[in-house]
Amino acid sequence: MSFGDLSFDEERIGKLIVNSSFKVHKNLGPGLLEKVYEVCLAHELRKLGLDVKRQITIPIVYDGIKFDEGLRLDLLIEDKIIIEIKAVEQVNPVWEAQIISHLRLTRLKLGYLINFNVPLIKKGIRRYRN
Repeated sequence: MSFGDLSFDEERIGKLIVNSSFKVHKNLGPGLLEKVYEVCLAHELRKLGLDVKRQITIPIVYDGIKFDEGLRLDLLIEDKIIIEIKAVEQVNPVWEAQIISHLRLTRLKLGYLINFNVPLIKKGIRRYRN
């Protein structure tokens, strides 16, 4: 079973990411450094049994050449979903373009840009599909 072009598993993991983001934000609130939210969100997702990789470099292939100095992802969940974490007053459109580019270059289908520096976390979660 799939939802559009996303698998049931991708949708399930996406819901876990959103719920875990709510939990982290409820416990910590806004105003901390991105790294704090990153480690706490990774912890919450691991508690749910998910494979979480932090600050990983993904090589890119350009003009037939593999460059190891490619992309740096904040979180990669189950090798399927990218999460970019911010803790800023205003989301920069460049970050939106960045996550869309990351999805395209990794050939992954789903990514989240989560800004924890908001009064209501639901206003800080943006979902992107490739």
